[in-house]
Amino acid sequence: MIKKITLTIVTLLFLLSLGAYLFYHTSDQFGADLDPASLKPYQDSEQFNGTLFSNTIAWPSRKRSFSRTMGWLQEVLFSDAQMRPDKPVEILPVTPKTLLEPTKDTRIVWFGHSTFFMQVGQMNLLFDPMLTSTPAPHPMLAGSRYSEKLPISIEDLPKIDAVLVSHDHYDHLDMVSIKQLATKVGHFYVPLGLGLHLQQWGIATERITELDWWQTAQLGASEFTLTPAEHFSGRRFDTRNKTLWGGWVVENQSQRIFFSGDSGYGPHFKEIGRRFGEIDIAFLDTGQYNRRWARVHMTPEQGVQAAIDAKAKVMMPMHWGAFTLSLHDWNEPPERALAEAKRLGQAIVVPQIGEMLHLNQLKQPSGWWRDD
Repeated sequence: MIKKITLTIVTLLFLLSLGAYLFYHTSDQFGADLDPASLKPYQDSEQFNGTLFSNTIAWPSRKRSFSRTMGWLQEVLFSDAQMRPDKPVEILPVTPKTLLEPTKDTRIVWFGHSTFFMQVGQMNLLFDPMLTSTPAPHPMLAGSRYSEKLPISIEDLPKIDAVLVSHDHYDHLDMVSIKQLATKVGHFYVPLGLGLHLQQWGIATERITELDWWQTAQLGASEFTLTPAEHFSGRRFDTRNKTLWGGWVVENQSQRIFFSGDSGYGPHFKEIGRRFGEIDIAFLDTGQYNRRWARVHMTPEQGVQAAIDAKAKVMMPMHWGAFTLSLHDWNEPPERALAEAKRLGQAIVVPQIGEMLHLNQLKQPSGWWRDD
């Protein structure tokens, strides 16, 4: 009997291992292979050393150790933070008709986390489209979205002139979303290397523009500039930092919008302010922070300072409100950001997911994320 049970367990473990191995090596979720030959076109980038991309700040490497791993596990197991809301987050619906109504004002809809639909300069833009339920290559590898609903379905979105992507992590670049959006999107703007993933998923090369830090692309009356960020990339263990990461400045004759992507705090925010002057609104990474990865994500307080550095008239905290990827209370980011913004005199907005944000009619935060 014992031999039979042992054989069954061993067989199950073997099948699970085989399934995981095949998934890891064959699933399109992981994107392009990013072998040396495919990375040759990026040799001229100052951020690329011939093998990997790097940040402006040369952080010393931190080796993994048993004690560090056990410390992290202990923190996970004994955390008393409320990392998910008690009930699904209320999502305000957006109708297709609303998005088709002509407007001269910039209108913005937040989908939670770092996904935004924006109507800017008579164009429809979509930032970091993560529109499915799980920010991982497989649903078993991460928690689900706080609400099953979206403000509007992919099918009901209007034609999108441009998709702008900050980096290739799963919570920012989602294969299923890209494939479902493909027929709606005119062009994709991405950091160096990400075009290889899009090509792997069936997007034609001529519909993709890859940019290095500070490079600019023109679309109609608007310009898109890829800005530096302190972060990293990779969709699997052997592709870490083989594509570039960054933020975006969108500007036309009447306004400038800054989208930070994921980033630790650094001098690049002041450089953005120096190069572009006043920013009308800045969307800043202020969630999923932890002392263990302080170099690649900002605390809410750092996010407020980054807004000041970048000369933003108004800031909005992002990278929260949809998924749990760290150990703080799910609704802690807006509370801390609001307190710091008040202390430093920085204007701030925190719209509800799905709420239509008009850039010329900004409202005071309502506290919708609070339980009381």
